[in-house]
Amino acid sequence: CTLGSEVALRVGGDFFFDPQPGDSPVKLVLIAGGVGINPLFSILLHIADLRGYQEGKGNGYKMGTVKLYYSAKNTSELLFKKNILGLMNAFPGKITCRFHVTQQNSQICKELQPHVTGK
Repeated sequence: CTLGSEVALRVGGDFFFDPQPGDSPVKLVLIAGGVGINPLFSILLHIADLRGYQEGKGNGYKMGTVKLYYSAKNTSELLFKKNILGLMNAFPGKITCRFHVTQQNSQICKELQPHVTGK
């Protein structure tokens, strides 16, 4: 987003992301804390499936970029972190993630370091 961008927010409750072929691409920003990553991780996997299908078939929904912001106390509490890193590697520049830790007391592993902010 840039200054002046229009955004839609949804907090909790029933939500899903199921674009249809022909829908306009959107830039998606997903924000999660702790175990709140569960439904957003499902959305991220769905997006990866759509992108893979699109690349294989050359048609279908044209996905925009996806940015995930995910916070937890420390890196050991970041669920699905290896899977998320794998998705970022599989779709460079299309799927990105910033992890934020609030109470990290130990060294952050090299694989996560470029993607982690906080203590």
